[in-house]
Amino acid sequence: MIAGLCGGTEQALAEAATAKRLGYHAGLLSLAAMQGADPDAVIAHCQAAAEAMPLIGFYLQPAVGGIPLDTAFWTRFAAIPNVVAIKVAPFNRYRTLDVLRGVAEAGAEDRITLYTGNDDHIVLDLVTPFTVMREGKPVTLRFRGGLLGHWSVWTRSAVQLLARCHAAYGAVTDALLALDARVTDCNAAFFDVAHEFRGCIAGCHEVLRRQGLLDGIWCLDAAEGLSPGQREEIDRVCRDHADLSDDQFVAANRTRWLES
Repeated sequence: MIAGLCGGTEQALAEAATAKRLGYHAGLLSLAAMQGADPDAVIAHCQAAAEAMPLIGFYLQPAVGGIPLDTAFWTRFAAIPNVVAIKVAPFNRYRTLDVLRGVAEAGAEDRITLYTGNDDHIVLDLVTPFTVMREGKPVTLRFRGGLLGHWSVWTRSAVQLLARCHAAYGAVTDALLALDARVTDCNAAFFDVAHEFRGCIAGCHEVLRRQGLLDGIWCLDAAEGLSPGQREEIDRVCRDHADLSDDQFVAANRTRWLES
């Protein structure tokens, strides 16, 4: 089980203590609260959190509160002994490579598991062998899975897609590559890309509401909801990509799940 750790160092450590007491195995550390801090302070914050419990790094896209982090930062972060994984979610190919280079330069590619959080390129991240250079020699890294808001919906299909990507190592087909664009099209509607992700949580809630798993699309922020035109975009991708959904699976099991 993975707990989210947020806020400044004092808050993150308090949350880590709570997570450990509740039996969580690792903490996913948001750095959004470190806006404006110098790299040394951010690394010290990460080191303190890693002393509290096994740590998962989180490169959050700047559009929703993340901060730009270069290869030098990720090299230092990957060198922290109790870092076990990194969620790479800058929604940016160049910044994604910064993380991979940092992990390789730290010699941590066998210790740190990489998870894609790039909802805009899920399939490509999962099937691509990323080769970077370290001291003149190639090092190949792969994403082993995903920590994705997109996978909060159509989850059974996501499990099947991940298995398909793993099975395709070394033999990626055109059909699998073509799925990347289709999955990204779905994500554009669910995550409200047209409005800079303002309706991303409400969009996922809307898909779950349509499946009967939620009664409504309420969010913790009462002012947060679907953006203009987002409902129609969700209508479109649910129609155009119906084969990617898990509607039938949910319908067959929903009553049992909700009653248990």
